[in-house]
Amino acid sequence: MAEQKKLLRALAGETQDVPPIWMMRQAGRYLPEYRATRAEAGDFLSLCYNSDLAAEVTLQPIRRYGFDAAILFADILLVPQALGADLWFVTGEGPRLSTITTEADFAKLGPASDIHETLNPIYETVKILSRELPSETTLIGFAGAPWTVATYMIAGRGTPDQGPAHALREENNALFEALLARITEATIDYLSKQIEVGAEVVKIFDSWAGSLKGEAFHKYALTPCLQITQALKERHPHIPVIGFPREAGDQYVGFAKATGVDCVALDNSVDPEWAAANIQRDGCIQGNLASRHMVSGGQELVDETRRIVNAFKKGPHIFNLGHGITPDANPDNVQLMIDTVRNG
Repeated sequence: MAEQKKLLRALAGETQDVPPIWMMRQAGRYLPEYRATRAEAGDFLSLCYNSDLAAEVTLQPIRRYGFDAAILFADILLVPQALGADLWFVTGEGPRLSTITTEADFAKLGPASDIHETLNPIYETVKILSRELPSETTLIGFAGAPWTVATYMIAGRGTPDQGPAHALREENNALFEALLARITEATIDYLSKQIEVGAEVVKIFDSWAGSLKGEAFHKYALTPCLQITQALKERHPHIPVIGFPREAGDQYVGFAKATGVDCVALDNSVDPEWAAANIQRDGCIQGNLASRHMVSGGQELVDETRRIVNAFKKGPHIFNLGHGITPDANPDNVQLMIDTVRNG
């Protein structure tokens, strides 16, 4: 059955008349059923660690829309928590973590091999999903890329320019690289375990890759992705990997060949025609409709969806947004997007 799954066929390099489709953050606050389940869980982290409810919210958009893939409901900051960082969420403001800015802070972290006890509920969610998903639906596991995860661990929160992480890598590069290495090792083990219990694809989210320029991008975005991908391919040779170095700009070119990923996901700042000529030649592309269309809808959504499908139709393509869907999106617009992709 796996060979028949549209998403896996695209990741294997097949050009299809109708691309497979899924959506970043497709299990989320724009759906009333998600909001109800989250209220039942009590808070965001409780939802992540409640395997039955996390599986339920993962399944909700599949039931509603019939996407070609489901992505595990979790969060990229569960890995630092499993390493020993304190993690909590402030309503309306987002995540907060204890910071890693000194050798003493770093010394408090546990080894990468110790993450699994904390993360066992996530693996249980994957097991449930591998049983419950429709046979045609691909299950995607994921983790944050080391640079992006490090930016949160160093600053203790999200920042507009990742300034604290840039400062640490310049002022105490040895500490910065030790932290990146620890995250990389943990990420390999985390994704490998997801695969062992049922994930058919994994995605590496480097949400802040765009703030790395030149040699820094090569060292801290490209190289860790290569290390993770190589390690996973050694353990699980047939499992595809999607890389998402968001806002990488020209550095998207050659990223697939340099890292070994099977697909490059694009943010919506990338021109589809340019990407088809310069990035898709190396393999599968994922993306890249602007998430604002899920709010505004209308003919502009239809036109832009058709433009993206047409731009990428000569090669392997997975239709997706260029960023996660936002809480103010209209669920009807999601259906309009899907209908446009599938029916032209």
